[in-house]
Parts: sequence; C-alpha cells; structure tokens
Amino acid sequence: MARKKRENEFQPKLIKELKDRFEGCIVLKNDPNYISGIPDLTVLYGSHWAFLETKRDENAAHRPLQDYYVEHGNEMSFARFISPENKEEVLNDLQQSFQSGG
Repeated sequence: MARKKRENEFQPKLIKELKDRFEGCIVLKNDPNYISGIPDLTVLYGSHWAFLETKRDENAAHRPLQDYYVEHGNEMSFARFISPENKEEVLNDLQQSFQSGG
C-alpha cells in the first residue's frame, strides 16, 4: 500500500508548481497563529489574488474556521481547498480566474 503524502511534502511542490505556472507570482505562507483558520497560502499574481488551503488528501479534516475563510475568500476573489487528488482541477480553475480577472 502506497504511503499517503503528508501536507508538508505536498505544499513545497505545490508552491514550486504555482511559481512555474504563474510566472512572476508571489506565494505567501500564512501564519495560522495570527488568524486561526486562514488558508495556508496566498497567491499574488498581477492584480489578482487567491487563497489555497493545502490538504494531504481529499479526506483530511478541516480545522475550525477553514471553511469560512475559503468560502469568504472565494466570494472576494478565489479560494479553494487543494490536495493531490484535485490539484490539476484547482490549478486550472485558478488559471481561468486569473485570466478572466475574477
């Protein structure tokens, strides 16, 4: 049985992929001790931004307030939970959002 990746293994690879895919973007790691539940990453790209909450897999538990900040961030710009299982779908949606200005 294959070992599931831990979130701290997935996140650095995701950050590299974001920087490769969205050349010139800035990826910030957010401090959950400053705002409890704030998504792990903020991606700044041109005049656009996005929140990404990384999860080791699609069944990983959500901590209190994570759903709120992902929903609220998505109303403001773009926000998603991202895991290895949905990574390509989320990155494609993010690319569409950045291109459409949404």
